[in-house]
Amino acid sequence: MLIATKAQSSQSGFTLVETLMALLILAGGLLALAGAFVQGMSLVSTTPSHQLAKEKATEAMESVFTSRDSKKIASWDMIQNQSRSPVGIFQDGARSILNPGTDGLVNTNDDGAPEVLPGPDGQMGTADDQQLTDYTREIEIRDVRANLRQIRVIVRYRANGQMRQYQLTSFITPFS
Repeated sequence: MLIATKAQSSQSGFTLVETLMALLILAGGLLALAGAFVQGMSLVSTTPSHQLAKEKATEAMESVFTSRDSKKIASWDMIQNQSRSPVGIFQDGARSILNPGTDGLVNTNDDGAPEVLPGPDGQMGTADDQQLTDYTREIEIRDVRANLRQIRVIVRYRANGQMRQYQLTSFITPFS
């Protein structure tokens, strides 16, 4: 009598548990990738606000150096915050971003109206122009040692419902 035997195969397929574990690992990786993508898109959407903050900080830093280089001020002692020196010309604390006054310097007592930027149409003087109401600028000037001061400009702004800030730091001497 012949007995039929089934040959054992050395190959076996994936089990259901192995397949589910592989899918779970793959899903975790895809969720992490999607989270990174969402965060990246959120950051990209704030780029125009961040660029504007950088420009306004640079403008303030240039204003401090201009006060020294153009001889618009009478002495080195005037390049300070008003709370640090009775003759200091730069205002203390965070201030709305205003147009520079007659002296051409920002964050001083003679600053004018709130600064306005063109709206979506890209033209100034039209109905869609926007005031910089979500931005503040602070110039902080501190003595480091004789004839050396640290200037720190901080621009705070709201982007995507969160407060953000850009900070620019430099040093100034009385020698131009």
